[in-house]
Amino acid sequence: MRQKRKPTQKQIVGLVGLGLDNQDEHKRLTQSEHFVLVGGSAETHERMQDTAIRFEEDLKNRGKRLQDASVEEVYELLRKAQGA
Repeated sequence: MRQKRKPTQKQIVGLVGLGLDNQDEHKRLTQSEHFVLVGGSAETHERMQDTAIRFEEDLKNRGKRLQDASVEEVYELLRKAQGA
C-alpha cells in the first residue's frame, strides 16, 4: 500500500542578485549567508550589497532563518530592503 505524501511547502534556500550594467569589464562577486551577487557596475553592485545586508539584518531581527520564512515574507523583506 502506498503512503500519501504531504504536499511540500515552497522553501527559499538562497537568493541571487545579477547586475547587467557593467561597462568596465571588472568582475564583481559577493557571497553572504543568503545571497550570491554577481556583476553590475560598481554602483549597482554596491546597491545589491546594501540590499543584502538590510535583508539579512531584518530577517535576523525577526528571529528567522531564510528557510523558515514564507515566500511572501521574503518578497516583503526584499522590497523593504530595497527601499521600495
